[in-house]
Amino acid sequence: MDGHIEKILWTEEQISDRVSEVASQIFHDLKGLSSPVVMVGVATGAFMFLADIVRKTKLPVYVDFIRAESYGFGTESNGAPRISSDVKVDVKGKHVILVEDIVDTGNTLSCLISHLESKGACSVSVCTFLDKPSRRKVHFDLVGEGKFYWGFECPDYFVVGYGMDFAELYRNLPYVGVLKPELYK
Repeated sequence: MDGHIEKILWTEEQISDRVSEVASQIFHDLKGLSSPVVMVGVATGAFMFLADIVRKTKLPVYVDFIRAESYGFGTESNGAPRISSDVKVDVKGKHVILVEDIVDTGNTLSCLISHLESKGACSVSVCTFLDKPSRRKVHFDLVGEGKFYWGFECPDYFVVGYGMDFAELYRNLPYVGVLKPELYK
């Protein structure tokens, strides 16, 4: 699979260091809460980042997943995400951190924030591994005292690794790399 990568953007060591920094920020911001935070991973791309951020945050947390689908087997979001698997943890009155692999258009995130707000979350923050603001189409509003945390700002490349995929492959790469265009075009 390494031969399918045009270039590596972030190594395993760089990822680990940055995740530690983000986890420290979250701990600093939320250490005074009287109840556990609910960390909701957006399946499936965020599973590696979620595991690492939960281990390094050092806060009491509930962990759950939500699944929103908008890509299928392509490289572009269809712009109309739908929730195909909801959280099981009751988020009413709780501080929720949505943990994403990548935020690009903002469509999925906007949908998920509204959904969690409708379920009674008192705040919704976002913690994304990669932020791709150059592709933002939808502005999203955080709920309550919500904050936006990110690992790296991503250039406008199609990236895989560290949980992110193309057609369900490459998630297990320990780094983030740019997939050779001939493999997906």
